[in-house]
Amino acid sequence: MSCVSLPTDFPVAPMLDCWKCPVMKREIAAIEQAFRRKTAVTSTLIRSIKKYSEELKARDPGYVYKIMDFCGTHEWTIVHFGLRSLLKKAGVDNVELVAGPGCPVCVTPSYYIEQAIKLALEGVVIYTYGDVYKLPALRPVKGARSLAEARALGGDVRIVHSFLHAILDARKHAKPSAFVGIGFETVAPGYSEAILKGLVPDHLKLMSLVKLTPPAMFYTLEVVREKPTDFPISGVIAPGHVSTIVGGKAWRPVAEQFEIPVVVAGFEPNDVLTAVAEILRQLAKGEHKVVIEYTRAVTWEGDLKAQSSIRTVFETVDSAWRGIGYIPKSGLALRDEFKKHDALEHFGIPDLTPDTWRYDLPANCKCAEVNLGKAKPTDCPLFMKACTPDRPIGPCMVSVEGTCAIWARFGGGGLAEEIAKEIGVF
Repeated sequence: MSCVSLPTDFPVAPMLDCWKCPVMKREIAAIEQAFRRKTAVTSTLIRSIKKYSEELKARDPGYVYKIMDFCGTHEWTIVHFGLRSLLKKAGVDNVELVAGPGCPVCVTPSYYIEQAIKLALEGVVIYTYGDVYKLPALRPVKGARSLAEARALGGDVRIVHSFLHAILDARKHAKPSAFVGIGFETVAPGYSEAILKGLVPDHLKLMSLVKLTPPAMFYTLEVVREKPTDFPISGVIAPGHVSTIVGGKAWRPVAEQFEIPVVVAGFEPNDVLTAVAEILRQLAKGEHKVVIEYTRAVTWEGDLKAQSSIRTVFETVDSAWRGIGYIPKSGLALRDEFKKHDALEHFGIPDLTPDTWRYDLPANCKCAEVNLGKAKPTDCPLFMKACTPDRPIGPCMVSVEGTCAIWARFGGGGLAEEIAKEIGVF
C-alpha cells in the first residue's frame, strides 16, 4: 500500500505522513465500505474457519495453528480491520495470525543507510522513498542518524515515488546522484527496465538493496521451527504484490519442503479470511499445496517478461538482513556488464560481507524477532514508550509496512466489534 499523489514541490518535498494523505484516506474508506457491504461473505468465511478450527481442535486440543502473513499490507489489513479480534470473538482460539518479514525498509542493514547519509553530506544527491527518509541508522554519521537529519544538516536528500521519478529529476542537473533502491521483487523490474532501456543518466547511480522473499520465507520458517518452546508455522499467506512478479510457482518449494499450505492472497479483509479458511481446510484434510486466492492479479507463472528483465540486469547474491544476518541467495546485485550503474562501485563503498556485517539494531529493540515471527511488537520494551511513530528508534516503527508502526497506529480492533455484531458472532 502506498500513497500515490505527488507533493506540490516534488521531488524535494518533506516526508508525507502517508496515513494522512487524502488519496490514502479515500482508499481506506473505500475498502472499509466494501467490507461492510460484504458482511454476508465475511459471515460465511468465519463459519468455515470456525468449522475447520474445531475439526483440528478435536484432533489435537492443545495445538495452536500459527499462520504467517508475509506482507506488510496483509498485516495492515489484519490489524486495521481487527481480524485477530474477529476470529477470537467467533471462538476461534487455536489459530494465531503471525506477522513475518514483509517490510523491505525494516530489513535494510544500517550500514547502507549510513553510507547514503555520508554521501548526502559529501554533496551527492540522494534519492529515496518516503518511508526510508526517517529510517534510523545504528551509528550517527557526522551527527546525522537518518537521511532526514542529513537533509537538516545541508545534505541534498530528495523524496521520490519511483526510480523513474529520480531519473526525471536527475536529468535536470549534472550533480553526482544515487538512488537508494530498497524493495522486494515488486520494484526490481522498474530498476532493470530503466537500465535496459538506457533511461538512466550517467551521473545517477543505483544502490541495489532489493531483497528476495522466497529465501526469506525459507529462513524464517526454519528459525521458527527451531524454537522448541513454541509451535511451528502451520501455513503461510504469501505476498500478493510480489507474486504478480514471481508467480504462484515461487512458493511451491515452501509448501513441499515444509509440508504446509501456502495461499497467495489479496489485500481486502475477505481475501485474508479466505486464505485463513483455505489453510485450515488443507490442514484438516492433510494437504499442503499452493493456492492462488488473488487470481485477479496473480498467475501461476507470474510476469515472465519482468522475470527475464530482472535476470538480465541482476544476479542473485547472499544478502544481509538487518538484525538477522545473511540469508543465502536473498538479494539482487547488478551484473558485471551493468556495474557502471552501481552506486557502491562508483563511490568506492565496500559492500557488506558475512565477515563485516555486525548486529545492527539498537539496544533492547526486538525488530528482528518481530520480523521473524518470534515476538509481537508488544513484547518489545521500547514499543510505544521510547519508540513511537513520531520518534522511531527501531526500523519496524518507521515504514508504513513495518509491523510495529502498524500496531502502533491501528492496534485496538479496528472494525472488528461492528462487523462481529453484523455477522452475529458478538
